[in-house]
This record gives sequence, structure tokens and C-alpha cells, in this order.
Amino acid sequence: MTGLHTAQSRLLMVAVVAVSLNLRPAIAAIGPLTGLILDTTGMGSTGIGLLTMLPVFLMGVGAMSVRLLRKALGEKFGIGCGAFILAAACVSRVWFDGGIGLLATAAGAGVGISIVQALAPSFIKRNFAENTGRAIGLFSTGIVSGAAIAAASAAGLADRFGWAPALALWAVPALLALAIWSVASRAAASEAPASSLPVETPAFWRNPRSWSLLVFFGIGTGAFMLVMAWLPPFYVERGQSPQTAGYLLAGLTFVEALTALGLAAFIHHFPDRRGPLVTCLVLVLAGLACLLIEPLMLAVPAVLLLGAGIGILFPLSIIVAIDHVRNPTIAGDFTAFVQGGGYIIASLVPLMAGALRDVFADLSQAWMLMAIGIVGLILLALRYSPESYRTFRQSLLS
Repeated sequence: MTGLHTAQSRLLMVAVVAVSLNLRPAIAAIGPLTGLILDTTGMGSTGIGLLTMLPVFLMGVGAMSVRLLRKALGEKFGIGCGAFILAAACVSRVWFDGGIGLLATAAGAGVGISIVQALAPSFIKRNFAENTGRAIGLFSTGIVSGAAIAAASAAGLADRFGWAPALALWAVPALLALAIWSVASRAAASEAPASSLPVETPAFWRNPRSWSLLVFFGIGTGAFMLVMAWLPPFYVERGQSPQTAGYLLAGLTFVEALTALGLAAFIHHFPDRRGPLVTCLVLVLAGLACLLIEPLMLAVPAVLLLGAGIGILFPLSIIVAIDHVRNPTIAGDFTAFVQGGGYIIASLVPLMAGALRDVFADLSQAWMLMAIGIVGLILLALRYSPESYRTFRQSLLS
């Protein structure tokens, strides 16, 4: 790790995970509370889809603005700012609990999340150089763990405090993460605001591999967002209670966290990422098949398969993008390009599912479309050989 002692590096990793834990609860807590929100606000399924779409869309906008964010804020200060904005958006949901207010706070949460996610990859690569894969795995583990906790606790907190305070309570861990970050990041290596020397960014958009990785990340993350937004309502429609539906989503995201953690521990054994990529995509495809064939009888297998597959797919998509570039700043810019367009693609998935639900009163069509997308990702993954990384690097120099 660059310039830090072991104790400092461990504390910094704790801070990174603490921040990452807060990057999905503002979205993940919505699914188990969909019925309450629909009854209170009168928002349709498309409106509920917008509550997920807006933050994810803004994640994409933030990723595409990474150079401006890095220049204006620097990595360390910028990540802290993002955590603060996220906390403010969450606590605002106590007062802004109507349809328009929920959409506004969802946008605010999206701004905070987008700043953190845009700046985190280059910060991590700069500070955990030889262990970037593991650090990204732990960062991703924090993301899905936060989603699991939010999904499992949402219905219970809503029963006790009301659904709006249940959403607002997520400001507390966000502020706690900000406090830890402020202490742990002081000695970390970071690209500062405008005072740092500029690094010329290659024209990623000219290379077909850049677009391939962008689409790959977008559809894969779309699967994550689809199940997070619509798995609980899907099971409530089939007679399960909101608490049970929330536990199913929590179980799925808990499995995601375990597999992401396992990926962090073992990914260095797989310099050729194609094996893990195809494996996780097959798992996701099998989980979607369970939802289509017999969702009630196969609920547990669906949760296990989707959780394991998405838990590997999400962090591995980022790792594969980072693998393509060696310079930390350029790697951050390239990851931002991939995530920027990818999150915009992913943001359309829960909105599309909500529109399909309004039309067909069912989500089976959404599962089917995602299954087709996963088959396409398998075909793309087979092309991501280590030799192709070197070809990509050479193309950037030409």
C-alpha cells in the first residue's frame, strides 16, 4: 500500500467498507416498503421504478464526471462530501414523504452515491495497488451488505416508526461512516484538487472493448437493480407478507455479500477472469429460471443462485475494467467511463420492469428479458482474455 503503514492501511480499509455500506440502503429499503408507499403516495409501479432509476442514473452521470469531480474536490474530500450528501438526503425523507419529495430525496441520495462511486476506484487502486482486486471485493461486499441489512430491517422499522422514518434512519450510519473516513483517510495517498498534475486521458470511446465492458457492466448491474427493486413486490403479489419478501431480498443480498467476500479472498488465483465470469452468469441465469418456472416452490434456490451469481458479477465487472489499465488515475477514468454508461443502462431496468408491471400486472416479462441479456453477457465474457487486456493497452497508446 502506498505510503501507509499496516495499521493505517487496515483502518483505511475499514473506512472504505464503512462508506460502502451506505451506498445501497436508500435504494434497497424501497422494495419491501413498496405497498406502503403506493398506498400513502398514490405512486404507480412506474413511479416506484423511478425511485430506483434516479439514483442509479445519477451514479452514471457522476461516473462520467469523475475528472471534474477529482479536479474540483480531490478524492479524499470528495468521498467525504458524497457521504455527507447521502446522509442529508436520507434524513430529509422524514419531511419529504410525498411522491415528489421521495423522488427529490432519491435524486439527492443518487448525487451522494455517485460522487463516492466515481472517486473510489482510483483512490483504492492508488492506496491498495498490489491488492486492488481484494480491496474492490471488500468495497463491493460492503455495498451488498448494506443492501441486505436495509432489506431485512425495512419492514420491521416501518412497523415501529413508520415507513418515512425507517428510510430516514439510514442517515445515522452514513454520518458514522463519514466520521471514520475523516480520521482514517488523513494519511492516505490521494489525487488532490486542481493542484495535481493533469494526466492525459485516452479516448476510450474509440475502442470497441470500452463499449463492450460498458454494456457488460450495465446489464450485469441492471440484474442487481432489478432484483433489489422488484423481488419483494413480486413475492408479495404471490401471497407472501412484506416481511417475508424483505427477508428473501435480505437473504439474496447476504449471499451476495458472502460471495463478494469470497471473490476478494480468491480472485488473485484467477488472472484469467473468464472462468469466474461465465460461472457467475450461469448462476444468475439459473436463478432467473427459478423465478419463471416455479417462484414459490423454488424461492430459496432462486435467492441462493441469484445472490451467488450477482455477488460475484458486480465486483468482478469492476475488477475486469480496472485490469485493462495500469495507471491509477487513468484506471479511475476508464472505470468511470465503463460505470458511467453502465449505470445509465442499469437505471432503465427497474423503470422498464415497473412499466411492464403496470401493463401486464406481472414481472415475468422482466425476468425473461434479463435472462436474454445474461446470455448475451456470457458471449461477451468469453472474449475477455488476459491477452486482450494487453491489446487494449497498446491500442490506447496508438
